[in-house]
Amino acid sequence: MKAIRRFTVRPVLPEPLQPLSDLARNLRWSWHAETRDLFHSVDPERWAASDRDPVRLLGSVPPARLAELAQDRRFLRRLTAAADDLDDYVRGARWYQAQSGELPAAVAYFSPEFGITAALPQYSGGLGILAGDHLKAASDLGVPLIGVGLLYRHGYFRQTLSRDGWQQEHYPVLDPHELPLTLLEEADGTPARVALALPGGRQLHARIWLAQVGRVPLLMLDSDVEENDVGGRGVTDRLYGGGSEHRLLQEMLLGIGGVRAVRAYCRLTGHPRPEVFHTNEGHAGFLGLERIAELADDGLDFDAALEAVRAGTVFTTHTPVPAGIDRFDRDLVARHFGPDAELPRIDVGQILRLGRETYPGGEPDLFNMAVMGLRLGQRANGVSLLHGQVSREMFAGLWPGFDAEEVPITSVTNGVHAPTWVAPEVLRLGARQVGAQRTEDALTVGGSQRWDAVADIPDLDIWELRRTLREQLVTEVRRRLTVSWRQRGAGTAELGWIDGVLDPDVLTIGFARRVPSYKRLTLMLSDPDRLKGLLLHPERPIQIVVAGKAHPADDGGKRLVQELVRFADDPRVRHRIVFLPDYGMGMAQKLYPGCDIWLNNPLRPLEACGTSGMKAALNGCLNLSVLDGWWDEWFQPDFGWAIPTADGAGTDPDRRDAIEAAALYDLLEQRVAPRFYERGRTGLPDRWIEMVRQTLTLLGPKVLAGRMVREYVERLYTPAAHAHRVMTPDTARALAGWKERVRAAWPGVRVDHVETTTATPTAELGSTLGLRVRVALAGLGPEDVEVQAVSGRVDPEDRLTDATATPLKPVGTPDLEGRWLYEGPLALDRTGPYGYTVRILPSHPLLASPTELGLVTTPTEDAAAGAGVLLR
Repeated sequence: MKAIRRFTVRPVLPEPLQPLSDLARNLRWSWHAETRDLFHSVDPERWAASDRDPVRLLGSVPPARLAELAQDRRFLRRLTAAADDLDDYVRGARWYQAQSGELPAAVAYFSPEFGITAALPQYSGGLGILAGDHLKAASDLGVPLIGVGLLYRHGYFRQTLSRDGWQQEHYPVLDPHELPLTLLEEADGTPARVALALPGGRQLHARIWLAQVGRVPLLMLDSDVEENDVGGRGVTDRLYGGGSEHRLLQEMLLGIGGVRAVRAYCRLTGHPRPEVFHTNEGHAGFLGLERIAELADDGLDFDAALEAVRAGTVFTTHTPVPAGIDRFDRDLVARHFGPDAELPRIDVGQILRLGRETYPGGEPDLFNMAVMGLRLGQRANGVSLLHGQVSREMFAGLWPGFDAEEVPITSVTNGVHAPTWVAPEVLRLGARQVGAQRTEDALTVGGSQRWDAVADIPDLDIWELRRTLREQLVTEVRRRLTVSWRQRGAGTAELGWIDGVLDPDVLTIGFARRVPSYKRLTLMLSDPDRLKGLLLHPERPIQIVVAGKAHPADDGGKRLVQELVRFADDPRVRHRIVFLPDYGMGMAQKLYPGCDIWLNNPLRPLEACGTSGMKAALNGCLNLSVLDGWWDEWFQPDFGWAIPTADGAGTDPDRRDAIEAAALYDLLEQRVAPRFYERGRTGLPDRWIEMVRQTLTLLGPKVLAGRMVREYVERLYTPAAHAHRVMTPDTARALAGWKERVRAAWPGVRVDHVETTTATPTAELGSTLGLRVRVALAGLGPEDVEVQAVSGRVDPEDRLTDATATPLKPVGTPDLEGRWLYEGPLALDRTGPYGYTVRILPSHPLLASPTELGLVTTPTEDAAAGAGVLLR
């Protein structure tokens, strides 16, 4: 029989055990080993059965066991210590509180997904895990962050396999009352609500769940409430599910509803109002519209409100391909805004212009969420150095006239939250070496360039640690493989072979991620016979653990999964290569530490960052990867190996894959496996151990989420907060008016004449050219513009490379035709082919970048006639 109604019966904890509830409700337990150990001691068997989820554990422990623990003095002492430690962690001063300068009072961080713990499955892949690590690192550092997301009743999906290896999706219902969440309530005890206006006079209601991530509150909006109709209740059903309108409503609820949820939370708790709003990818971009509407209610017009909102907004892009960006039909967007829907006081045309693709090749009938994010954020970044470069090129059309390197998109390379991803055995080794507190500080606050204490760890300790972790992975793989084959319909008699799957003494390679085509799950299968030879090599065998989910609508990705599974099902190799379904945080926390090599072979440069290799590296795993994302930035031969890229313009995709697969096989055969199995005088693989040591010493400090969040605070959040404070209503109006005046005048701004003090074809290093430039400013003044000399080396087409901009100064007053004279020196500081040009840019003290308006004027050929020639 099936229940007609479901509800959750909560346990009643004896008074001495009440702190257990607080510990369970604060997700710090997910990265704090001592707290997890405490819950394990409550009931080891039920702890394992609950998938190490304290809320589920406490709901299953019998009253008799609780009564016993309430009398157990040793347990109560541990409980008191854990509760006191959490209180100190939440309330005490940390890195942020020790900084000088006027830091943001609070930062609101919006993301469509958050990967905090497997017990709160609200993530699909790297974007969500990154967002979760961002919150945890902010908590460790004491950054006053408020996270904002949606609560998906089905999460992403659970993955199993059919008998023939086809991916099957399952969507179990998540009951918020069984999750580590509490409802945000009004002062009278009723649930706090936000609502969106929908076309036709309807409303979309949502309540606000609170997940406490250490010191950081995470607000999660849930539309499954009685006030909504069936369609409205389903808006937050699945992560990345449904059609265009469904996704649009999700993103409106995240952005617009999210701002309203933040306002409610601050009102009810006294938390400082955010000065900075951080949009993690374009999905939450509508938050800027809600903030414009708030300012419009206070009397600002749209243009002034836009300037005020931009000043305090940071936009992070995570995709290196246009296909990864959400784009909606303009008519669909228009229908959901305006007088009969949401934000009625904002002209729909102004909203649509924010998302319009105005660059060459753009589609005028589509509304681009990333384009809106860039227009609503004064500061923007990619997530690795290479991705920053790719993003500048991808969005360069929004800043016409500027070279891609000047597009105002910087980069902050992602990091990972070490306490979440580093195996307890690694933490214990570090604590034994330098002490528990120093180890915790090194992994959370970071700040050092090297972990030199790793040099003092004996080779034998490192090698025994690596074998222990590999052995744990073998046990975990066999357990998960048994579950998977039973789900595929196998009986006990068919599964005896699983006891021989993997070997704790064999070189182990991990490959786990989402399965879009560009990540090339099956590149390793390009030459099946050669792969079999590697797996079954008599002296130097390898073994491979693979995991990953294809998007439910991606049949191409599912075919890749099936191809891999069918290869791994072959009785000749199934003890050496396995595919584990339902990849998630719980699996990953065993997989990263247990592998010797982390394999990553995307199509360069389509991996924006790719943090899985960082998590592996923190456990002493070496990387074998294409030079993409973070690996392109930090690769050294000490840390692993780089797979060569076949990226020639004339290389077709199949040939490219064949070349790179062959390079991968060569590396494994000739360099990776021999080094792992080679033994030194002590009988240990000393050259391999040295690579592990160098990985931990030099790479470890770089890949920390603490380093990443500190960069956000120093380079983006703090400047954004200062810009926000300056942008009073009068200042915002003045800036908007100035921009309108500059844009109107700009067609008449020109460079009339350029001349130099020398016209010789060569010049000596260290000499100086004198420049005189006459410009027409069309009614603007020298205070509105900057005239620059831009110089550098030139390529064979006379394009400037590695250019430097030098401001020129106005001289005297305008002539009778209203033209201004600018002069200045140009130092010849480089040898070889050298050239220069001049340009005029808008200039205002409140611009974050001189390229911000996308306006620039350069000389015509006539104007440059007296400028001299290129110096060679």
